[in-house]
Amino acid sequence: MIFEYLLRLMLLVPLVGGLAWGSLWLWRRVQLGLPLAPQAARAARMVDVLPMGTGGKLAVVEFGGRRLLIAVSRNAITLIADDGEGEFDAGQG
Repeated sequence: MIFEYLLRLMLLVPLVGGLAWGSLWLWRRVQLGLPLAPQAARAARMVDVLPMGTGGKLAVVEFGGRRLLIAVSRNAITLIADDGEGEFDAGQG
């Protein structure tokens, strides 16, 4: 009886731990807005995403050979900077 209990314990604890780790990994990927699978050739590509509080994110998007820094909120998407000169330029001379 004790052997059966220990065998179940040794099988189920790693299984539950693996499921917890996998769900946290998946949640993190979805929260950051990153694709789960590699994308095929597309015109626009998400380079990086940084969460900024509740519902807001900063994202770097590559489009047409240029990288754009955008702010994404629940109500709007705003262009912050463009790398037209090789580095991000926010329009400050």
